[in-house]
Amino acid sequence: MNTLHPYAALTPDLILDAVESLGLRCDGHLLALNSYENRVYQVGMDDGAPLVAKFYRPQRWSDAQILEEHRFAAELLAAEIPVVAPLAFDGETLLHWQGYRFALFPRRGGRAPELEDPQVLQWLGRFLGRIHLVGAADDFSLRPTLDSQSFGYQALARILACPQLPAHLAPRLEAVAREVLQQVDAAFATLPDLRWLRSHGDCHAGNVMWTPDGPHFVDLDDSRMAPAVQDLWMLLSGERQLQAAQLAELLAGYEDFAEFDYRELRLIEPLRTLRLLHYSAWLAARWEDPAFPAAFPWFGSEHYWLARIAELQGQAEAMREPPLFAMP
Repeated sequence: MNTLHPYAALTPDLILDAVESLGLRCDGHLLALNSYENRVYQVGMDDGAPLVAKFYRPQRWSDAQILEEHRFAAELLAAEIPVVAPLAFDGETLLHWQGYRFALFPRRGGRAPELEDPQVLQWLGRFLGRIHLVGAADDFSLRPTLDSQSFGYQALARILACPQLPAHLAPRLEAVAREVLQQVDAAFATLPDLRWLRSHGDCHAGNVMWTPDGPHFVDLDDSRMAPAVQDLWMLLSGERQLQAAQLAELLAGYEDFAEFDYRELRLIEPLRTLRLLHYSAWLAARWEDPAFPAAFPWFGSEHYWLARIAELQGQAEAMREPPLFAMP
């Protein structure tokens, strides 16, 4: 397998052969789904509904780290929380074929949640509270923690080393990034007893599918130890006043099942700052994958990096603001 382009050998025939190696029969229909970190396909089956095949990016997670995610999904499913968990074959959820690791999932349809609807937000909040009850019952021992080291300083180092950053902009970006990371560290330092738990980790609207029966959560690939508020803030949008109203509805549902430490609200903007740095570092790290230049052609332009500098400067101001609403 070509290590420079890890998916170069992942042909349609290989995908179908991998699925049929499990004793299943495909009907030949294959649809690539929207995913860049991994490769994900809807696979038509001769008998029954299509399945979703996820081929893990080589060298990103160890087998043991992937299996920690799978066990967490199984715990959530056992607690009757609507997550899409991998299917087991002869007791195994992490499968292997021709040098690739993959998992099969049931296909679950749905649409994006209507986050402007207070009832939808409360419904989501209730399920997030239940997810965190399960998440708090144990720790990940192998998957990483979402903190300023992993998502901040390591991300900045990768950005500064990437050829796509224009040399004349690197000092400006580094200066503002180090300023905001000091603010992030200061915010976390105010909560020395912060509770870390197993989280979804990437709980934005695209990872929630809505049906008439309510939501189900997909893609636990970024699951890691994080503060509870990490799974809440990405569901907020709009101006500050609107975000405060949305957060109030989410927490109204959340607290039906789990306690929330309102001090964590001061971490929303620091966590947003870390995500912004992490995103640029992710693009830099994946640039040798041909799918990335094709999908993100603007990465590396002067305009892109000037916008990132301005964005981080805006975060410096945002982190000086009080939390969205007063802590009870």
